[in-house]
Amino acid sequence: MAVAQNLLIILSDEHMPRAMGCAGHPFAQTPNLDALAARGARFVSPYTPCPICVPARAALATGRALHAMGRYYDNADPYDGTVRSWHHALREAGHEVVSIGKLHFRGLPGDDHGFSEERLAMHVVEGKGDLLALIRDETAPPRKGAAKLSATAGPGESDYTRYDRDIAAEAEAWLRAKAGAEPAKPWCLLVSLVTPHFPLIAPPEHFARFPPEVVGMPKLYAAGERPTHPFLADYARTVPYDSHVHGTEDVQRMMAGYYGLVSFMDEQVGRVLRALEAAGLGKTTRVLYASDHGDNVGARGLWGKSTMYEESVGIPMILAGTGVRRGAVIRTPVSLTDVFATAMEATGCAEAAPPGSVSLLSIAAGAEPDRAVLSEYHASGSREAAFMLRRGRWKYVRYVTYPAQLFDLESDPEELADLAADPAHAATLSALEAALRNRLGTTPDVLDAAVKARQAAILAANGGRAAVMARGDLPYSPPPGVRPAWSG
Repeated sequence: MAVAQNLLIILSDEHMPRAMGCAGHPFAQTPNLDALAARGARFVSPYTPCPICVPARAALATGRALHAMGRYYDNADPYDGTVRSWHHALREAGHEVVSIGKLHFRGLPGDDHGFSEERLAMHVVEGKGDLLALIRDETAPPRKGAAKLSATAGPGESDYTRYDRDIAAEAEAWLRAKAGAEPAKPWCLLVSLVTPHFPLIAPPEHFARFPPEVVGMPKLYAAGERPTHPFLADYARTVPYDSHVHGTEDVQRMMAGYYGLVSFMDEQVGRVLRALEAAGLGKTTRVLYASDHGDNVGARGLWGKSTMYEESVGIPMILAGTGVRRGAVIRTPVSLTDVFATAMEATGCAEAAPPGSVSLLSIAAGAEPDRAVLSEYHASGSREAAFMLRRGRWKYVRYVTYPAQLFDLESDPEELADLAADPAHAATLSALEAALRNRLGTTPDVLDAAVKARQAAILAANGGRAAVMARGDLPYSPPPGVRPAWSG
């Protein structure tokens, strides 16, 4: 068991896992995250439990997979505090546990998310979130807000960059107030930034770092290079980001916006880490950095998240502090659900983590849990569920009726060769299918039907399809105090 200390968790939103200098990216500029990785451990294969915001954050809070909770499947089914979180566990054990920034929970009066205090909290709109995500069959309308991704990309300021500056400033103030204090038990602070989530509007000084000759073009972007798969076709019909992209200039402007936001986000991380040191808390506080999910950033003609490719389902993760070997590179696959066990061990809380949540401190020290890491997707743009299982070198992607995919990430980290139809890998495919069914406790089709039944009930409770369509499309959730910008 590690020595009990404070824990600072810094969470970003939609940070593609390779978009860091320390991860070997050719042009991403993340000096503060690079410095954090140099004094700690960088995880090479971390995954989100779901590649979209609201479910990912529910699983992060509870340490449980979505199917294990039977809820929180999409952006219209937000965490309401009814499933126990690590925040509840720490608070009830006498630790101060505070959040600053985006939570994306339900956030209705009376909801108890488990924190001692929530500052500048951003929750889903009206406690309901993205109700259009509940329409997943062939009648699902194209998302009108998708046009804004390309149209707004460029240099400037947005509600999100202003919000992140406020979050960093609030975190600085909170840490200054802790200088010289001697709490009875270690505290935990969650600083949750919202960039590099779109809109792809980056402050000019950051946008200018990434001209066309630097960003080039995304991999497999040309029409003839893109993989064809029915799940991707469904997503493109419902969330048609790329249909609003008109040529190389648009692509490179969007990429400059994204990587400019990564650079901006890194700047805010640096502010928080410097405040921690200035308060004299650096030696008594471990730091964990992660993101809720990744972003495709144009690869294969895909933008946003919602797919099981590494750019989307993968996340960055860095852990630093007492007991963590400096400069370590950890190849064992891990998950955001492991934060529960990590928070317990790091702060000395005795509560047992949910099954399957393993402390990142122990993994950084050499533990190799015998498990497969799971991600699942039941949200906007999907007509049927998608499941990702990562075990060792193998990545298995299973749909309900669509063809499965199999990638050898050791020899093919860019996922260029789908091996699922190769008879030479039939035994591997069969073993991974058995492991997936064992993990789910059922078959993918049965779980898919159960999820859709829950979504149908939520849709009916909100007036049905016509009422949800009339409500409109919200491209992204507004920060506190900002009115929603609906696309009708």
